[in-house]
Amino acid sequence: MQDVIFDFLSRHTRMPAADMEGVMDLIIFKGCKKGELLLEEGKKTQDSYMVMKGCLRSFYTIDGLEKTTDFFLEQEIITPACSIDNSASKYSIAALEDAVLLVSNPDTEAEGFSRFPEFEALCRKMSERELIKKQEALDMFKISSPEERYLFLLQKHPELLQRVPQYYIASYLGIQPQSLSRLRKRIATEK
Repeated sequence: MQDVIFDFLSRHTRMPAADMEGVMDLIIFKGCKKGELLLEEGKKTQDSYMVMKGCLRSFYTIDGLEKTTDFFLEQEIITPACSIDNSASKYSIAALEDAVLLVSNPDTEAEGFSRFPEFEALCRKMSERELIKKQEALDMFKISSPEERYLFLLQKHPELLQRVPQYYIASYLGIQPQSLSRLRKRIATEK
């Protein structure tokens, strides 16, 4: 796992090797088994995460039904809203595969930022990219049809369709699994 982090830091910063070693001393890893809840609706956490291995999803439970809102794959960041404002989470996050996560919290971030200015700049850039990604996803969801959302998902994240059960994909697209099945058949016959 250390090699993956070193590679990531090397690609995104000009941080000296000694500083990368220092950052490694601050890193906390957490394993999550498939099906395990990383965060449960109504609970609090100060932790944020970076997915090193695996796939997770966030979802709301509304009238007993789970509504998938996002998926997280390798090198993606998960920053629950409750980790910022110390409120109870309004949604849950669960592992769809066995996962390894890099864990961050305000204390480790403060120490890392004070010791390694380039690490702080990297985290800021990653946060900015994540914010843009979320805004684009929200805009896409608002202005497109389920078919357009599926095609976008197919184009941008085809690996999700292999790693995530279809009923979660359907929930994410805002349609029923049967509608997704018909949509997939129609698209396949048009090719």
